[in-house]
Amino acid sequence: MRVLLSIGGASGSIYGIRLFEELIKADVDVYLVVSNGAKKIIKHETNHTFEELKNRASFCYENDDLFAAPASGSFKLDAMVVCPCSMKTLSAIANGYSDTLTSRAASCCLKEERKLILVVRETPLDMPGIKNMLLAKQAGATILPATPGFYHQPKKIDDLVDFIAGKVLDQLGIDHTLFKRWK
Repeated sequence: MRVLLSIGGASGSIYGIRLFEELIKADVDVYLVVSNGAKKIIKHETNHTFEELKNRASFCYENDDLFAAPASGSFKLDAMVVCPCSMKTLSAIANGYSDTLTSRAASCCLKEERKLILVVRETPLDMPGIKNMLLAKQAGATILPATPGFYHQPKKIDDLVDFIAGKVLDQLGIDHTLFKRWK
C-alpha cells in the first residue's frame, strides 16, 4: 500500500506522528510531506524531530514542491491523509486552491477518486470551517475530526492519540490494536 501522509501546521502533530509510526509498522510505503508550520509545531509539542520522520519515510517532499510526483494524478497512491489538517489547508482543499503540494495532491486524489482523509483539528468551529468540511465531504473526502472517544476508557494522553490514529487506520483498511473496540 502507498499512502501520502501530510502533517499539517495545526496543533496536534502527534496525531500525524503516531499514524506515521503505525503505517511504517504495517509495512506501508509512506510518502511524507511536512509543512513548515508543522516542522515548528513538532519541535514545540513533541520530543520528535522532522529529521527523524524524514529518515524513516519511503520518500519525503517539501510542501512547496509542486513538481514532486504526488502533484500529478498519474502518480499512483492508494490514499492520502492530512493529519492534522489545519483550517487553512482544509479551505484550500475544499475550494480547489492548489498552492502547496498537500493541496495539489489532495486535488489529485479527489479527481482520481482515491481515498482522502482529512483529520481536522480545530475547536470551536466557525461557519467557514463547517462549510469547508461540507465542501470537502461533497467532493469525496473523509472528514475525521481529531475528537477521541472515551468508550475504550483511556488512561493516558497516548490512549487518546492512539484512538485517532486507529480511526484513520480503520478508514485505510489496516488492522490494528490501538484501542479496545466497543462490544
